[in-house]
Amino acid sequence: MKRFRPLATILALGLLAGCASLRSADAPLYTLSDPSSCALRPDTLLVLLPGVYSHPDEFQREGFVRAVQDQRLAVDVLRVDAHLGYYEKGTFVERLRQDVIAPARARGYRAIWLVGISLGGFGGLVYAQERPGEIAGLVALAPYLGEPAVAEEVAKAGGLRQWQPAPVPPGNDRLRRETALWTALQGYASPATNAMPPLWLGYGRADRFAAPDGLLAAVLPADHVRTTEGGHDWAPWRRLWTALLPALPLPRCAP
Repeated sequence: MKRFRPLATILALGLLAGCASLRSADAPLYTLSDPSSCALRPDTLLVLLPGVYSHPDEFQREGFVRAVQDQRLAVDVLRVDAHLGYYEKGTFVERLRQDVIAPARARGYRAIWLVGISLGGFGGLVYAQERPGEIAGLVALAPYLGEPAVAEEVAKAGGLRQWQPAPVPPGNDRLRRETALWTALQGYASPATNAMPPLWLGYGRADRFAAPDGLLAAVLPADHVRTTEGGHDWAPWRRLWTALLPALPLPRCAP
């Protein structure tokens, strides 16, 4: 995956919350594991991807792991410290593959899901686009979907079903990458030929990314989308996660 640029644009979009500097994109990715309480070892793994400068501890603090346990889902949870530094350095996809996905396959997991918030939702979608066939399902909460230019083109065309990608000027790698992502998302409008994994989407109706997220929601099955009051914050994300979890086709612990 090539370098995500420019960081200044992400700052301008308000994706960051006043933090001054990038954290180091060390290898391997730091992870925290939350094993299932089921008697039998699960063969399904949920990989949680945080937003921008969030730490994986926040998934625990905000009740995301507890919600999985309360549903008695037969899944293990892996919280991954895939912060903005990996995107800016251009190593996010490769690090996630080498440090998380490949080892999980080697340990016997047959189904791996990516669950991302904000930038983590973007990362999950990009990973599924660039590594087809590796992910069983995606959950994206208030995902950042790139700079406004492509989303505005999609909106002007009347939505993803009608949109035809415009030629990208040579040398504009950012626009090329983001056009490629939206082209992949367009696959959800044609389920019979879609190469992307099943996607469940949630966002606050006052979220700063509600408009582009709504364009994606319009081509998803209605029962794959949840919205709630609120903006880009943990309170609506908690409500969305709690609402989406029972709808996900995930195995449950044996009685």
